[in-house]
Amino acid sequence: MTPTSSARRRRTMLKAGAGASVAALLLAACADTDSGDGGGGGGQAAERGSYEIDCSKYDEFGDLDGTTVHVYTTIVEPEGTAHQASYEPFTECTGVQIEYEASREQEAQLPVRVRAGNPPDIAIVNQPGLLETLVRQDDAVLPAPAQVEAEVDENFSAEWKEYGTVDGTFYAAPYDANVKSFVWYSPSAFSDAGYEVPETWDELISLSEQIASAGDVKPWCVGVESGAATGWPGTDWIEDVVLRTAGPDVYDQWYQHEIPFNDPQIVEAWDTAGEILKNEDFVNAGLGGVDSIATTAWDGAGYGILDNTCWMHRAANFYQAQWPEGTEVAEDGDVWAFYLPAETTDERPTLVAGPFIAAFTDRPEVQAFQTYLASADWANAKAVATPEGGWVSANQGLDPENLATDFDRLVYETLTDEATVARYDASDLMPSQVGSGTFFTGIVNWLTGQSTQQVLDQIENTWPTS
Repeated sequence: MTPTSSARRRRTMLKAGAGASVAALLLAACADTDSGDGGGGGGQAAERGSYEIDCSKYDEFGDLDGTTVHVYTTIVEPEGTAHQASYEPFTECTGVQIEYEASREQEAQLPVRVRAGNPPDIAIVNQPGLLETLVRQDDAVLPAPAQVEAEVDENFSAEWKEYGTVDGTFYAAPYDANVKSFVWYSPSAFSDAGYEVPETWDELISLSEQIASAGDVKPWCVGVESGAATGWPGTDWIEDVVLRTAGPDVYDQWYQHEIPFNDPQIVEAWDTAGEILKNEDFVNAGLGGVDSIATTAWDGAGYGILDNTCWMHRAANFYQAQWPEGTEVAEDGDVWAFYLPAETTDERPTLVAGPFIAAFTDRPEVQAFQTYLASADWANAKAVATPEGGWVSANQGLDPENLATDFDRLVYETLTDEATVARYDASDLMPSQVGSGTFFTGIVNWLTGQSTQQVLDQIENTWPTS
């Protein structure tokens, strides 16, 4: 039932039985009295499959029953179901209905809607570069309220807060998080062929050459098609290689444009990536030649690993959710992933990313929902609402036992490991006309015939002058 202002529930619990589908999630209210542990977030997670949140922190926003918050995101089905399920505890607490709108074209359409005076209440913005554009050029995103900032200060490292800050003002809390430096493969296929997981970049190239020389199946399958965002998976490849060949300091200079986009060190990184991506002997397993990468949908590009038409597919942790139903993701299962190696085993550069929560209105129900999404409560509720796995957060209040899979826990350990040298996705930090514009199209042009220097010169010429 929907809670009323006179009898708002003090606690609500999200439950998912072992092996249950998201559709079978059960929301069950606990006692209609305070538990005496105050208004702090975090709740309890006594077992995998349930998470209890505290509703009292939303009392300060007043009577919200019957109000609606419109959320606009790129997170479409099937992943969208779990996100909507994770919002249900907030609705149970407050009576606020969440209107969920998802579109693969959101990144292109959001600025159009903002400029037309028709923004959503909240947008899950994938690129800090787009956030920066919406703040500086459109003056549309509202600074985060104090309650949201307090949640972020408690639950996230300073670096993650900085990514949601523009010109010294904090606007947007982190949503979820990804680790992109993974290569998916079949453990059994590797074992049967006598292949070992490579630990350096040279070993990775040597393995690719060994597979290619066998002549049966090309080593790599790759796809960068993604509707209006076509090209983005290729930018991940480039960013990972820049981290490995030029290093984190040069990487920072590159995305901040302290060195030009076409700096020789960046040219070298693209050419190094091209040793795989533009090598007809290495790609595109079961899908075509090099140019087929541009037209192969990113979300199904790795499926050849399952039918032995492909050996390796570089993709982020969230690709776990893209495997067909019934695929076992485990070290001894159908698929697993290894760290994309650096030049030496002593290095651990890691590409990370994640969206941010931008608000365009400041009604109390919107601010309350922002606060929920920045809390450990939401991170744990979302983990429970994702029984198939493929989702992680950088929220330090997340109990890893609530994560669905061993792979998710591995990703969380990577995110929180002090040895990891993490850098946020550069295309997401660049101005949006480059990061989600000419960088994307440049990848397609490069894969379909243009030279590295041509592409990088063209992208450099589009960098905004102010």
